[in-house]
Amino acid sequence: MLVRSLYASRPSAALVPSSFDDILAKSRKNNPRLGVTGLLCVSEGLFIQVLEGGRDEVNDLYNKIVMDERHQQVRLLVYEEIRERRFGNWTMGQVNIAKINPSLLLKYFRRVELDPFDCSGQSTLALLAELVDTASILSRSE
Repeated sequence: MLVRSLYASRPSAALVPSSFDDILAKSRKNNPRLGVTGLLCVSEGLFIQVLEGGRDEVNDLYNKIVMDERHQQVRLLVYEEIRERRFGNWTMGQVNIAKINPSLLLKYFRRVELDPFDCSGQSTLALLAELVDTASILSRSE
């Protein structure tokens, strides 16, 4: 059975480029072995991540993230059984939140601000799907 999980969190300390690169490198190394695909959005004060794969693998990975000292205020926004992956081409795609078109943000959110803590999980998921559809993803895998 396939599931999709969407969560948001805040970094517990200021992110330096090397820590973000480390997160992506580990995801891209470990996720194919687990059968997990997804997308990670990062800004100075925000993580948003979609994980897709088997129920056990996605749940185990989410639980590790909740316990990871780099995250605080981890909030599960969407958890659903799925028939097919929406983010299946990405071992871990990357989106630069700062480069998202403001008009696209207004399509899904009340203000020109990506705040998954103040909107529905489905709105955040729809934004991520549109970013995939418009090729706004920085990389598929390495």
